[in-house]
Amino acid sequence: MLTAPGTLYVALMVLGPAALAVAYSFWTQTYVTLDRTPTLANFREIATDPLYRTLILRSVIVAGLVTFLTVLLAYPVAYYIAFHVYRRKALWLLLVSIPFWTSYLLRVFSWKLVLGYNGVLNSALIWLGVIDKPLEWILFDVNAVVLTLTHAWAPFAILPIFVSLEKIDRSLLEAAKDLGEGPFRAFFRVVLPLSMPGVIGATLIIFIPTVGDYVTPALVGGSEGAMVANLIQVQFGKANNWPLGAALAICAMLCVTIAALAAAALLRFLGRRIR
Repeated sequence: MLTAPGTLYVALMVLGPAALAVAYSFWTQTYVTLDRTPTLANFREIATDPLYRTLILRSVIVAGLVTFLTVLLAYPVAYYIAFHVYRRKALWLLLVSIPFWTSYLLRVFSWKLVLGYNGVLNSALIWLGVIDKPLEWILFDVNAVVLTLTHAWAPFAILPIFVSLEKIDRSLLEAAKDLGEGPFRAFFRVVLPLSMPGVIGATLIIFIPTVGDYVTPALVGGSEGAMVANLIQVQFGKANNWPLGAALAICAMLCVTIAALAAAALLRFLGRRIR
C-alpha cells in the first residue's frame, strides 16, 4: 500500500507513453491520416533504408566512444579524490559538481564558441603558428559531438566511481602491501575490481542518455554529426510521421538495451578476470 502511489505514478508517466510509442510504431500515417491497422512497414523501412541504419549505428558508436573516454578520464580524478585528498574532500566534490550549476544548453553553446571557425581554439592555434588557417573539421562534425558530450557527462562518471572507491576498505591495500604487492598490482587486483560497480554505474548513466541526445548533435554536429534523435524529431515534426518516429525510437531503445547489457556483462567479466 505504501508503494502503490509511486508505482501508479511510474506506470502512468513512464510505462504509459512507452506503450503508446510501441502502439504507434505498428501503425502508418499519410499526411494527417492515421491508419491503425497493425503492420511492420515502419520497421521494414528502417531495416532497408541505409540512412536509418547509418544514424542508428552512428548513435551507438558515438555513445560508446563518449562513454569510454568519459570513464577513462573520470577514473583518475575520482581515484585522486578518494585516496589522496584527506582534507576538504567536500570542496573537491563541490568543484566537480560546478558544471551542474550551468545550463546544459549554455555549456554546449560554449563549446560551439570554442570550436568555431573563428573560435578560441582556432585563434589560439593560429596565434601560436601551429596552423595557417582555421580548422574546419572540429565543428559541425562527429568529433565536436564526442568532445562536447565527454565534457558534459564527466561529473556523472566521477561521482559514482568516487563512491565505489570511497567504500573500499583501506586495510585491504595494507594487506596487499604486506603480502608483497606493488602499487600497480594492488591497484589492478584490489582497487579496480572493487570499484567495478561504480564503473558499471557510470557506463550505464552515460551510455543510455547519450544514444538519444538531441541538443548536442543539433548545435555542434551538423549534418556529419547528426544522430538518431535528430531524425526522430524530424519525423515527429516536419515530416509529421509519428508512427515512423515511434518505430525509430523503439529501435534505438532496443539498441541501447542490448549494448548496455553487453557492456555491463563485459565489465563484470573483466572484474572477475582481474581478481
